[in-house]
Order: sequence, then C-alpha cells, then structure tokens
Amino acid sequence: MQTVVTNARLILEDEIVTGTIAFENGVITAVDQGLSALPGAVDAGGDYVAPGLVEMHTDNMEKHFMPRPKVFWPNGLAAALVHDAQMAAAGVTTVYDAICAGTPFSAKDYRKDIFADVMASLAQGQAEGVFRIDHRIHMRCELTSPDLLRDIEPYQDDALVQLVSLMDHTPGQRQWRNIEHLRTYAIGNGKSEAEFEEDVATRQQEGAATVGRNWQAVVELFSARGIPIATHDDTTVEHVEEGLASGAVISEFPTTVEAAAAAKQRGLATIAGAPNVVRGGSHSGGVSVSELAEKGLLDGLSSDYVPASLLQAVLKLHNGHGLGLPDAMGMVTWKVADILGLDDRGHLKTGLRADLVRFKALGPTPVIAAVWSKGERAF
Repeated sequence: MQTVVTNARLILEDEIVTGTIAFENGVITAVDQGLSALPGAVDAGGDYVAPGLVEMHTDNMEKHFMPRPKVFWPNGLAAALVHDAQMAAAGVTTVYDAICAGTPFSAKDYRKDIFADVMASLAQGQAEGVFRIDHRIHMRCELTSPDLLRDIEPYQDDALVQLVSLMDHTPGQRQWRNIEHLRTYAIGNGKSEAEFEEDVATRQQEGAATVGRNWQAVVELFSARGIPIATHDDTTVEHVEEGLASGAVISEFPTTVEAAAAAKQRGLATIAGAPNVVRGGSHSGGVSVSELAEKGLLDGLSSDYVPASLLQAVLKLHNGHGLGLPDAMGMVTWKVADILGLDDRGHLKTGLRADLVRFKALGPTPVIAAVWSKGERAF
C-alpha cells in the first residue's frame, strides 16, 4: 500500500522544499515539490520530513542490561527491545550498537559481564524480526584488555558486526589525558577513591604493552572482511597517523582541534558527540564539537549516551552556530550513511529505503511526530 505525505518541508541535501513524498513496499517512489490532492495523503501541516537518522555509535543499549550498579537485567531480549524503541523514538532508523569488547584487567567494569548476553540478544532480536529499526553492531575494542582477542574471536565472522573501533582508555591518554576528569567519572560510577587510585596505577603500568599487542591483531582480524575501522579519541597528529597506517577511515570523537584538522586533511571522516553540542562542551575535557563544526572539521554526529541528542544537536548547530539546516541534518543522515557505505539510505531520493522522520521544531526542541523504517511505522 502506498503512503503519501504532503505539505511537508522536505530536507534535501542542499535545500528545503515544501512538497510531497511517497513510498511503497519499503522504497521511496516519489519526491516532488508542491502539494498532493490525493484523498489518502497525510497532511504534515508544514512539519519537516527528513531521512531517518543513522547512528553509528551509541552506548545506550548497555544501560538497559544494567539499569543500576550491579543490577543485571535477567531478560536480554526485553532489554534490547526497550533500547530499540528508544532509538526509534529519537528518529533513528539505522543504529550501530556500540558494544564494548574487553575491559582493562584491573577495571571493575560491568560491561565484561554483559558482553555475551548483549551480543546474543541482538542476534536473537534480528533473527526473530522483532526490532522496529535496522540494527548493526559496532564492536568497540578496548585495546588495554589482556583478554580482548579471546573475547572477540567468536564474533570475527558475525555478519552483524559491521564497524570496529580501536579504543585506548589508558589513564593519562586520549580521552582521559586529564586524570581528574577520569576520577570524577569513575567515582560517579561507584568506585571508591582507593579503588580508583589502584586502578589507575595498574592500568598505566599495563596499558602501553597491552595496547601494542592488541592493536594490529584487531586490525588484521576484521580488515579482511572489509569492515570499516575507526580510531577513537584521537588527541594528536601522531594518533591520526597511527590510525591511517592501520587502514582506519574514521576518526571518532577527536579530542582536540589539532587532531580533527589532521584527520580531515588526511581524508579521515570525523565523527563527534551530539551531547557535547547540546551541553555546550565535553564532559571529559575534550574540544567543543560546535567549534569543530564552525571550523568545517566535522562530518557527522553520534548520540553516544543520549539518543535524543541527535536532532537537538542538529537544531543547535543550525540556530546557534551558523550551519544551514540541510548541512546540519546531513551530519545525522546522508553523510554518516555515505561514510559507512550504506548506499541504500540516508537521502530523500527515489529508489532508496523509505526510512523517514517527521518532526517540528519548538525553538531548540525537536518534536517527533512519526518515524518510518523501511516504510513501516516505527514510532
């Protein structure tokens, strides 16, 4: 059955037009300027209609597997379904669930306890066809973990794994180069002061050697499948060069202007956090993402730990930082889709997947009216 949405402000790649979009059998069949007089057409009342959002890095899944410290939810599929609904409600139609593989030997980190359950629950949900939106796995490889290779080996050929990032969270490096920011984060997540000090000392002692062993092994494990490789928290030009030498194509969450500029100059796509834009800065001492956008050093946004931040960040970049709305919207739709090689979505074009989000803007606040994933209502 064909769905027609008219009287909509269609956000295209370089302009916004008032018009009509139609889709059938999961595919966009028409994108036209002007209004439709068809009796069954949905009147959008001047709302925006944009491609469904493409999210390449969200930690949101893990919150539902451990909703409180040391409280593990016993039904993994149910937890995954709540995450799925939350992403759909944020306008996301394609999500790369960022699943943390490996934790430092000394770290008391719950993610090592839920890793296998999260992976199994995603596979089950996908196999049963119960998710509202399209899920893929972004394997976050914590290179400081001595057990990393053992943990990821069972999933090296998993078809759901379609993006891999190289993480180094050694205290004093990259994201946590300022240890006081790490102290605030760790103690806020339940560690005592004594546990924190012991953990930092051990991780600093073990970190460099473990990262050196794991880095190339992870790259070799996944690059043979042609899976995109991302570096994470690049802070210096040397970090960017290291990623390039390993075949990385994405620099995720660069923490300095220097690193973001080096990545752009060398052809790496830059992705940074939408919560940083909304909050007006980083929670861990990194660069302002809005500054990167103003300097032309930003290609895409990730919701990271707040799904609803994507559209909020788009509006803030548009209203407060001089970006045109099509350009800002591209950072959560077609630009990210193109970076990830998803040539069947991310644009309002005929023949592509009917992944759409309809919303209005109440000042800085997006209000989502409808989401379609492959032509089916997801929200």
